[in-house]
Amino acid sequence: MKLKIENMTCGGCARSVTKAIQSVDPNAVIETNPAARIVRVETTASAVVVQKVLDDAGYPATAN
Repeated sequence: MKLKIENMTCGGCARSVTKAIQSVDPNAVIETNPAARIVRVETTASAVVVQKVLDDAGYPATAN
């Protein structure tokens, strides 16, 4: 899935986003691009679960 995260503006944000996603799927493959504010995720977790955990972490995401 590809998500847009407006609040992800730096490497620290990208690490927080990665940790949040890995909390629901430790084996997720995550590619972050803070400059474009885009995250690509390959995961067994549903999009709803991923978006909820990101929202809870302070990084609301929208499908892109």
